[in-house]
Amino acid sequence: MSFSQHEFTLPAMRRGCHLVTDKIIKEIGPSVRQYRVGLAHFFLQHTSASLTINENADPDVRTDMETGLNLIVPEGSKAPWVHTAEGPDDMPAHVKSSMFGASLTIPITNGRLNLGTWQ
Repeated sequence: MSFSQHEFTLPAMRRGCHLVTDKIIKEIGPSVRQYRVGLAHFFLQHTSASLTINENADPDVRTDMETGLNLIVPEGSKAPWVHTAEGPDDMPAHVKSSMFGASLTIPITNGRLNLGTWQ
């Protein structure tokens, strides 16, 4: 049984839903290619960001996800948050992060992350 572990930093991004698959594959691709079958586990060491798998074919999906999340988790003066010391978008980011979580596990098949057609 073989294991590989990598730690890397994604660039800072503005609030929103972002595609990071290519950035991740750039960092781990050579290691993943050595596995015919396996699991890739990703853990984000950040309390106001999260990981989720969604459609990447249509950019409107990211826009709609952001719209939906902002409706579910409001920010601004009418929001109910007590923790506001780091700005009006910080506490909503913590809530959104907790909703999705900070980790994902993706199967590896024949040296590639086994994502669906639209993922």
